[in-house]
Order: sequence, then structure tokens, then C-alpha cells
Amino acid sequence: MTDYDVLRVFCAPHGGYGNELGVVRDGSTLPEPADRQALAAKLGFSETVFVDDPERGVIDIYTPSTRLRFAGYPCVGAAWLLDVPELVVPAGTVGARQDGEFCWIEARPEWAAPRTLRRYATPAEVDALQVPPPGDWLYAWAWEDEAAGRIRARGFPGRGDGIEEDEATGAAALQLTDRLDRALNITQGKGSQLLTAPQPAGWVELGGRVFLER
Repeated sequence: MTDYDVLRVFCAPHGGYGNELGVVRDGSTLPEPADRQALAAKLGFSETVFVDDPERGVIDIYTPSTRLRFAGYPCVGAAWLLDVPELVVPAGTVGARQDGEFCWIEARPEWAAPRTLRRYATPAEVDALQVPPPGDWLYAWAWEDEAAGRIRARGFPGRGDGIEEDEATGAAALQLTDRLDRALNITQGKGSQLLTAPQPAGWVELGGRVFLER
């Protein structure tokens, strides 16, 4: 088995929750895309990152079923682990910074695959949702406190690859921030926390807490 680390990204203030991320620090051990895809499927995390150049921050991201040009929580996790000022992904160059307990990236919402951002009237309606059948990538959200920018959300990838619900979805948070054009404090899944802020020229900053699980 190839060596890998497991991080939790977008943890709650007490350190719980967050989305598990597999990170293969030495991507040269699995240079072929087919082998990387097979390992990502075997590990079964929402995403797995392969580090191809730790100094330059070059990474490659896979779900259990496909390769991604960009993804939010894998970039936040990789930026925290590598402690670099930027990451290079197929979609472009992602800015990165550490700020106390939070790790931040700066990226473009259009780099992520399209998602259906569906607003509900109350957080209780979001909490009551059942996992929908495979199809569209659904990001369900509702205001908890609109004045304060606090949102309740859940994410359903709909890919049919074993990930029925995504605990914390950075790319969807970027897209929602771009749509609403304001900073957000998002509680997603069982209790993960994502912070966002719009930046000039269509960029969005995305931040959260990261912990090394094993």
C-alpha cells in the first residue's frame, strides 16, 4: 500500500468534524493517472491528493471516480500540510496563506465543476433532507442568520461512487460566495465550518481549520 496521510479539513472550533482527505506526499510512487484513480477509489475519501512537487505546491486531485481540475477542501488541506504560498492545480494557480488557526486559499469559482445551489427557507428543511438519487451535484443551503452571513448547508455529490453526502465542500462554498457576493460563515454536514470572503476581480478566499488525523 502506498503511504498516505489523512487530514481533517474544515473542522469545527473544538477540532471535530471536518472532511477526511487522503494525501500521498510522494506522488512519484504512483505516476500514472489510472493507478492514482484506483488508489483514490480504494481509499474511498471524498478526495485524495497526490503531491507532485512539494516545494512548488504542484498537486493532483481525485475523487473515487474521477480526476478534478480543482477542488476546495483538498487545496486547503494540501496548503496547510505543505505550508506553501501557492498551489498549482490543472485549473490554475491557487494562492495560500496561514492565519492563526485557519488556512486560507484564494481561487476562482468557475474552476470548479457546476453545482446546483438550492436555497431552502429554513435550516430545519436542510437538516431534514434525504440523500437524493444520483444526478446533479446538489448544494442545499439556508440562512441561519442572514445579517451575520451565517449559513447552514449540506452537499450531495450525486456521482454514484459511494460518497452520498460530502461533509464539507469548499468549491460549492466558493460558488455560493460568488453568487451572494458577501463573506459567509458556513456550517456544513454534521458540523464542519467553512469561511469565505469575496476578493477583487472575481476571486474568492476560502478558509478553515485543518488537523492531521493520521
